[in-house]
Amino acid sequence: MPGSADPATPPAGAAPERLKKRRDFLRAAQRGKRAARPGLVLQAVPGEARHLRLGFTVTRKVGNAVTRNRARRRLKEAARLGLPGMGLAGWDLVLIGRDGTLTRPFALLVEDLRGALRQAGVLR
Repeated sequence: MPGSADPATPPAGAAPERLKKRRDFLRAAQRGKRAARPGLVLQAVPGEARHLRLGFTVTRKVGNAVTRNRARRRLKEAARLGLPGMGLAGWDLVLIGRDGTLTRPFALLVEDLRGALRQAGVLR
């Protein structure tokens, strides 16, 4: 029956929901597990929602606005390519850009993401 699906649950294969509120980022920073890699830092906390939620941030230490946006775009693409099919429903993940986010070869950046997920205990 059309329209009977639960609106809080995105369809299978849909893009993860974005973390946008400051309180969600602070919750991940305070209560989450942290894993640092050369290309990124991951903060992972079991989420309040039943599906995967992602947040991206890059501090001013990395560079000016153009540089930070480039780093954020690389993180988003690494997440888009590296996360599908990993069974991460129920997690809130915050990816933090570093200086290495811009200079690291992209394949290694995706591997950094997967390694950080294992290091934080999100993946077995």
